[in-house]
Amino acid sequence: MVKRALAWAGGLVLLALVVASVPLTRAAHQSSTASDVGLLVAFATFGSVGVVVAVRQPRNVMGWILIGIPVCLVLNTDMSAYAAIDYRVHPGRLPLGPLAAQLQPSWAPAVILLGLAIVFFPDATLPSVWWRRSVVAFLALSAVWMVGAYGIATDTILLHKIVVDASGNLTTINHPAGDWAWWGVVQIVFFPVLAVSSVAAIGRQVATYRSSTGDRRLQFKWGMAGATMFVIGVVPLLTESSSASPAGRLISALAPIAVACLPLSIGVAILKYRLYDIDRLISRTLSYAVVTGLLVGVYVGIVVLTTNVMSFSSPIAVAASTLAAAALFSPVRIRVQRLVDRRFNRARYDADATVAAFSARLREAVDLDAVRTDLLDVVGRAVEPAHASIWINNRSAS
Repeated sequence: MVKRALAWAGGLVLLALVVASVPLTRAAHQSSTASDVGLLVAFATFGSVGVVVAVRQPRNVMGWILIGIPVCLVLNTDMSAYAAIDYRVHPGRLPLGPLAAQLQPSWAPAVILLGLAIVFFPDATLPSVWWRRSVVAFLALSAVWMVGAYGIATDTILLHKIVVDASGNLTTINHPAGDWAWWGVVQIVFFPVLAVSSVAAIGRQVATYRSSTGDRRLQFKWGMAGATMFVIGVVPLLTESSSASPAGRLISALAPIAVACLPLSIGVAILKYRLYDIDRLISRTLSYAVVTGLLVGVYVGIVVLTTNVMSFSSPIAVAASTLAAAALFSPVRIRVQRLVDRRFNRARYDADATVAAFSARLREAVDLDAVRTDLLDVVGRAVEPAHASIWINNRSAS
């Protein structure tokens, strides 16, 4: 009961932080984009899934990790905004300014928890003594790095030298000097260790996936699918290289949806809620993504060709491109779907091939017993039922 109460309390804290983030950001005169709002929704998704996992499986640390990551990140956002309000808009005149500066480095534990999530998925077990010792060593280095970040903030507050940039970040953490110069060295070491540890953990997950079967294999498929979407969503959020263009703004707005796929897939994988047909979901997602990309390329190519090369008017080019894309949709989708199913949904591909071969043989079949035997064999290989039977009405109509 205590752990469940703590899980619900963590969810309520996250909700309060998310709600407070919007007015704090506006008061700090910080620009808020659609991607920023989407990230708050993605963080709320992390926390919601974490609460559900922690309530249903309180011994699984993955639930607590999923709660901790968004709480730390949104706390960092709120405290940075409040620090910017206090020390830039109202220079040091608001209450609790030092507390905001102290809690501002909350991004540090979030980074550590994200690394641990890769290691502990899905059931928080480690396969060997070597992995347990490696995690202990990583946690020791992480503790030094995190304590250093909070220590710099504490020292800055005690010396009354609180200076924040436009985003509300402490400048002393960005440029440690003096007695805290060692923290910069620790940080230089920490991030390569984090990267190597994450790659090693991903390699272990892939190796476990290759040797797993049944529900365990489906768990890893869900996890890998969510991680792939997460990476696809994080890249444009971190780079923001094309945010000025309409397409860039659209990508930045949709990226948080891809980020939110990670906690949702982790929740399904851990709770094993039917696990659904992940192979079919992956193949459909990939096929429609490929088809969309191809048709967008055809559409843009025809518009450029007709307007710049053939000097047609813009409405004619748009109409021609739309008709061409509509005409190509069905044949392109069928071909791409077959290629994707062959690689990512092999069971469906084999079943379709088996049924197609049976249909070809059926056109020339005349022996009813042979058709019945062949049909049972096809059903057995395509559907794999526990049993199958055929009822044939041999009575002739009078």
